[in-house]
Amino acid sequence: MAASYHIGLIRHGCSTGPGTGAARVSYRLVEGIEMPYCVQCGSAVEPVDLFCGKCGARQASAAGSPSAGAGVGAQGSSARPAESFLSGINPRTASVLCYIPVLGWVASIVVLASERFRNNRDVRFHAFQGLYLFVVWLFVDWVFAPMMSFTEGTRLVVRLLKVGVFGGWIFMLIKTSQDQLYRLPIIGELAEKSVSEQR
Repeated sequence: MAASYHIGLIRHGCSTGPGTGAARVSYRLVEGIEMPYCVQCGSAVEPVDLFCGKCGARQASAAGSPSAGAGVGAQGSSARPAESFLSGINPRTASVLCYIPVLGWVASIVVLASERFRNNRDVRFHAFQGLYLFVVWLFVDWVFAPMMSFTEGTRLVVRLLKVGVFGGWIFMLIKTSQDQLYRLPIIGELAEKSVSEQR
């Protein structure tokens, strides 16, 4: 996550513009500090001061100033909903959620899109494997079942395939709840390859 910087203005020098008689103040930008000087006269101020004690100028770094409020609002709006949802979930729970029958693909996508588990290889493996298991379910239900619905024997094969996929979900729920990393045949190899390609 990129570090946010506070940018302040510090009085650098004064000169008088020709024909105006008004003081012209030049400023220099300073990064990484929280405005310890007045933006108007350059006197030392506290970060929480609303106004300068010497010249009375309003300080842009004050908590109630528009610029500070805008900064806080920008930081708040940049927070991802997935991150706030996953903040209280440990890696094992996140892995288990990826194998919820029929609905686990939602948790898999959330885990893969989140920053929290971006560097957790095991959780991302379970997310990919749960997602591919759901793809197999879709293939059996939407593609294979209509093609094999001609006789009672072929319909029985379709039902057995669905039971097999459902059993795979239950089996992986048990394995992940016990913190065991199990690779399903073919699907596990695809998940492992997907994790390796993203690192």
